[in-house]
Amino acid sequence: MTERKPPGVSFESFVDRQIKEAGERGDFERLPGFGKPLASLDAPYDELWWIKGKMHREGFSSLPPALALRKEAEDAREAALAARSERQAREILTEINEKIAAALRMPPPGPPLNLTPFDVEAVLTQRREGRTPDERA
Repeated sequence: MTERKPPGVSFESFVDRQIKEAGERGDFERLPGFGKPLASLDAPYDELWWIKGKMHREGFSSLPPALALRKEAEDAREAALAARSERQAREILTEINEKIAAALRMPPPGPPLNLTPFDVEAVLTQRREGRTPDERA
C-alpha cells in the first residue's frame, strides 16, 4: 500500500477499495494460516496474549530456569512412557538426565531444583508393564 488517499475520498471507502482489490489479486490467499481456524478463538481473553506469544516465538520461558527444567523433566518422563520403542525412550531419558546432571552441578537461579536423574531401567520397566500385549508386539 504505497498509494496515498486522494483528497475528498472518505478514509473508509479508500480502505475498502484497497481491500477489495487485494482480494481480487489473491493477496490474502498467500498469507500463512490461510483457511485454518484461529488458534486462540475459543481461549479466554488474556491481556498479555501478545507478550506470551512473542516469548513463545522467541523461545523464552516465563518460568524460572529451575521450574522450567522440572516441567521439561515431567514432559520427558511422559514422552518416554509413550515412546514407540524402548530405544527412543532411553534416548529421551538420557537427554533429560544430562540436563538434570548439569543443573545439579551448577544450580540455576530461582527456587530449589528438587530433581534427581531418572532411573532409566525403572522407567522402562514401568513402560513395559503399562503396555498392552498388542503394543508390545
